[in-house]
Amino acid sequence: MTRTLRLTWVQPEDLIGHELRQAEEDGRDGTPVRDRWLAAGGALRPDRAGASQVPAPGPLRALAEELFDELAALPCPSAADEPTSLAGIAAAYGLPPAAPGHGGGGGGGGRAWQSPTAESGADVPAPGPPEPSDSSQAREPSEPSEGVGSGTRTTRASGPADTPRARPAHQLGDALHAAWLGRAAGCLLGKPVEKLPLHAIRDIARATGNWPLTTWFTAKGLPPELAAAHPWNRRSAPTSLAENIDGMPEDDDLNYPLLGLLLLQRHGRDFTTDDVARLWLDELPAGRTFTAERIAYRNLLCGIEPPLTASHRNPFREWIGAAIRADIHGWTNPGVPEAAAAQAYRDACLTHTANGVYGAMFTAAAIAAAATGTVDVHAAIAAGLTVVPPRSRFAAAVRFGVRAAGEHADFADAVDSVHAEYGAYHWVHVLPNAALLVAALTHADGDFTGSICRAVSGGLDTDSNGATAGSLAGLLAGRPDALPDRWTAPLKNRLATSVTGFDGVGFDTLAHLTLKEALRP
Repeated sequence: MTRTLRLTWVQPEDLIGHELRQAEEDGRDGTPVRDRWLAAGGALRPDRAGASQVPAPGPLRALAEELFDELAALPCPSAADEPTSLAGIAAAYGLPPAAPGHGGGGGGGGRAWQSPTAESGADVPAPGPPEPSDSSQAREPSEPSEGVGSGTRTTRASGPADTPRARPAHQLGDALHAAWLGRAAGCLLGKPVEKLPLHAIRDIARATGNWPLTTWFTAKGLPPELAAAHPWNRRSAPTSLAENIDGMPEDDDLNYPLLGLLLLQRHGRDFTTDDVARLWLDELPAGRTFTAERIAYRNLLCGIEPPLTASHRNPFREWIGAAIRADIHGWTNPGVPEAAAAQAYRDACLTHTANGVYGAMFTAAAIAAAATGTVDVHAAIAAGLTVVPPRSRFAAAVRFGVRAAGEHADFADAVDSVHAEYGAYHWVHVLPNAALLVAALTHADGDFTGSICRAVSGGLDTDSNGATAGSLAGLLAGRPDALPDRWTAPLKNRLATSVTGFDGVGFDTLAHLTLKEALRP
């Protein structure tokens, strides 16, 4: 019997249900499209995650493609508050877009744009940006913006050397080492419970004496009936349970920082979105991409160029994928959150739009602030908020997460409030994950173990949230030996990856290479 090869996140008939859900989350009325699709015999989701078992008939697949385009044409009520172009994001603050020759078209050394914290270094104000002006632009994911996108380059005006309160180089190197280790440990902690519902994570942790969560998950002592009801992530359990850990296994949450490091080594800060695309085609196996990244990869192979790669029949364009690629841009711009956000933007718009892009910009800016060593976690989060449109759903999600952490002494109650508020969104969508991430970081008050354990214990995209929490909390810790040995020793200073030239690399080596890029003019 010949088995049919079914690729996940590729077939239009498997993706149309996700686009209908995205339309609902956006407030776009996709009901007529949904009715046509169901009447034609289409399904809203495949039988198994990512791909249906049997190929759709040709007419049904053609209908899925047609309906994708119809859904894309529906007006989005939040478009004015959630622009994708960098000029539109700047306009949300009433700031002028970058001018040619000043970071906008290949000339001078000006920033692509400045957030309200420009020139402030580590002195990040509390959240509360100005109201957007009437010039806010509608979401236009298919149009390149001046100063970014595939054909233009931007550079920052100031670097780590002239940031007044940035760490000295040797201290920055130690902090970057801790950040790499923290990202790996947080990711690894979340891997075995990825895709499990919140109640299952809590039940497993309680049954093994690990609740509230304080250390690695284990199968030892787990009742068989609970193990059967809530099986571990099948790909991750052999390498991520306490009894199985032997170095850091491959994960996309670590592959993307490696690719970002390669990007900076080859092109410097002045890279373009086209440079990101070429790097992926050269160095990233297609099978190591998922959701929005796989769609963008497919679009590239079909001859679709950035930034259309992000929006063309891509129902995952506002999921978490761009945010997990952003750390490297924050690590290499200590004290300059607006420059970190601009770099993250040029990376993110290959695959994401609107809130998906804001997730990357927020993460990069928060990490850039934390990298100075002079701010706490709350000021780092505030710095992240200053680079995203203030009326966007993403900004609201961040504010909700901070508020939830402050209102609940028991973090489990804060998690329940996040799930109640954002439960309608897919568990990989950027909005619920942003709210959960900042709730965890805020509630833990910068403590490393508290940060990664809270982030993972809250469910949703456990490995990605654990990774980002670990990166930022590692920076705040400042050096590798400030991280508890139970988190770092099992990593054995070894990272597995399919990214060329990095398999088996040590985290100390990665910190050294990242420091070189941070210090590059």
